[in-house]
Amino acid sequence: MNSGAEAVENAVKIARIHTKRSAVIAFSGGFHGRTLLTLGLTGKVMPYKRGFGPFPAEVYHAEFPQPYRGITTEQALADLDRLFHGDVDPKSVAAILIEPVQGEGGFNVAPAEFLRALRRLCDEHGIVLIADEVQGGMARTGRMFSIEHSGVVPDLVTTAKGLGGGFPLSAVTGRAAIMDAAHPGGLGGTYGGNPISIAAAHAVLDVIEAEGLCARAASVGDRMRTRLLALARELPCIGDVRGLGAMVAIELVKDPKTREPDAALTASVLAHAEKRGLILLSCGTSANVVRLLAPLTIPDAVLAEGLNILGAALKDAAGVPSARAVA
Repeated sequence: MNSGAEAVENAVKIARIHTKRSAVIAFSGGFHGRTLLTLGLTGKVMPYKRGFGPFPAEVYHAEFPQPYRGITTEQALADLDRLFHGDVDPKSVAAILIEPVQGEGGFNVAPAEFLRALRRLCDEHGIVLIADEVQGGMARTGRMFSIEHSGVVPDLVTTAKGLGGGFPLSAVTGRAAIMDAAHPGGLGGTYGGNPISIAAAHAVLDVIEAEGLCARAASVGDRMRTRLLALARELPCIGDVRGLGAMVAIELVKDPKTREPDAALTASVLAHAEKRGLILLSCGTSANVVRLLAPLTIPDAVLAEGLNILGAALKDAAGVPSARAVA
């Protein structure tokens, strides 16, 4: 296919025709695309869902575990159990769709025990487990797919973004018995399998292998976390540092005790960084998370430069004199 949203839509179609069921469960804070079905699956209102409803029926949302926000694995599983008893029969559920590391939701990492519990629930009820690896896949987290950190094997995997190295390409990969359920002509698209995009993807896979980018992602992520944790000790506005591999983020808060999100400070950090020559992205359902998605091939000197600018931008936004400003 051409985009992550198309991959997710096709994964849902495949799960539905395989199971002969219709309901789909996704998670709070998840992002799965901007089409109507994927907006229904997405668990973040702004800027994605507002004004674009109504969304497709038989889509349900459960809590995603977020330890920093007080949502434990046990509580998230209890919420899923509540869903099964109060809203949808598990025997009517075709698929559970999850980002092992949420992208737009704030780089929240699903605990391994939570993913293992989902695998058991899916096996028990005949539900297809879909791992959305559109943002977390392609070596970004130090493994080819982010779910590999948990040891869990999903039934279907969606990929895009890094897969095409900048060209429009996405894919659904999965168990043959599930993938083969659709009838001929049931899946497809005008530009699916674009030859140039396919060639780009082959080159991407060659580079990942030849340059050891899984290991490189782990190294880049370690350097990011070391620097960000040092800044967190200095700046109380950094409430949390989290992520896997080179998929790292900081959550900014007004008070480290109340953990109240600080979207205004986050916007200010991005503005100050841009003035200094660094482009950053925010994320999180409260728009208070700064995410780092440096190229896995980034040279060490450029990584250091970027982290220096980020540190200065954080101090600028927080009103803390930086060494450069003092000089």
